[in-house]
Amino acid sequence: MPEAVIVSTARSPIGRAVKGSLKDMRPDDLAAQMIEVALNKVPELDRADIEDIHLGIGQPGGGGGFNIGRVVAVQLGLDHVPGVTVNRYCSSSLQTTRMALHAIRSGEGDVFISAGVESVSSYGTLGNSDGWPNSKNPIYADAQARTEKNSQGGAPVWTDPRGAGLIPDVYIPMGQTAENVASFTGISREDQDRWGVQSQNRAEAAIDSGFFEREIDPVTLPDGTVVSTDDGPRAGTTYEKVSQLKPVFRPDGTITAGNACPLNDGAAALVIMSDTKAKELGLTPLARIVATAATGLSPEIMGLGPIEAIRKVLRLSGKTISDIDLVEINEAFAVQVLGSAAELGIDHDKLNVSGGAIALGHPFGMTGARITTTLINNLRTHDKTFGIESMCVGGGQGMAMVLERLS
Repeated sequence: MPEAVIVSTARSPIGRAVKGSLKDMRPDDLAAQMIEVALNKVPELDRADIEDIHLGIGQPGGGGGFNIGRVVAVQLGLDHVPGVTVNRYCSSSLQTTRMALHAIRSGEGDVFISAGVESVSSYGTLGNSDGWPNSKNPIYADAQARTEKNSQGGAPVWTDPRGAGLIPDVYIPMGQTAENVASFTGISREDQDRWGVQSQNRAEAAIDSGFFEREIDPVTLPDGTVVSTDDGPRAGTTYEKVSQLKPVFRPDGTITAGNACPLNDGAAALVIMSDTKAKELGLTPLARIVATAATGLSPEIMGLGPIEAIRKVLRLSGKTISDIDLVEINEAFAVQVLGSAAELGIDHDKLNVSGGAIALGHPFGMTGARITTTLINNLRTHDKTFGIESMCVGGGQGMAMVLERLS
């Protein structure tokens, strides 16, 4: 059975939504630029050999609609290449990598593009009239009200959400789910804030060392301006500053702008092929995809999704957490990273060592491929072999992947 290997990566800078550096970029243009960059890094590859473009996006509507995977293929002049758009929300472009893995192992082809994009800036201007998140949206407001009502009385809603004749909210506001996780785990506001500060400080150190220069590929805006750095990292972030921020989702809550990810724009792409094809082309792959896994849990505590996903992918790969050199868990919220790491016994010194989404950002569809790129970069930088990436997924899911560095 052929192995699936990653031979190139590309990821854009991450912009802040609405007011950031990529706010004027259409998602299809952004994705097309990153796929083109990833392909240019493999000049040995005949583009006629590309089997499919798998493109992940968290909100497939507006400028990100009409099967954006196929739209991008045509934009790139790859009329012979089909394209598919995939939505597993926060893990959409980890799912596209999983699809490439499965296709290669089953012998359906040798070369696939796995990519992801999100343009939150375009939600209100390119067809998503309700936006996300939007407190004026009746669905959002109703879900928020029911979440707050269900949480009263001391009994967490996720213990028996149907007991009172209620149907669990699937896409309740993600910040509310983070508050649920904080209540469920007992993780303090201080611990969350300190993790958020560490994410910023680690990202700042990584920037200073040139780490992100090795993985970020510049984006050319419609006006010709070139963007080459992430908007999010804040140099000099301190606990004293972050601890003064007010809770966002509940008056007496613990989730703030300092311990949660912002809303973002960005894109990333991977070229994935069979190990036999890579050998035929004389390529030295960056990494091998060892195993992937997806799991589900109650939507009300979706932030703890990495726990069972990581356990499952470790079983599938025949490894234990002690075999893993580095771990990347997407920082949707500090509380869910801390809760997952505690349950799994993950050493914080191995976790998100160059910072995470609290500092860098979380463009939903991009995140899976972005984290893959960062994990490979970290494995190479620290001369390590095995890594895991994982994330919680809106709606109550978790995904994880084990990678083996090859070069």
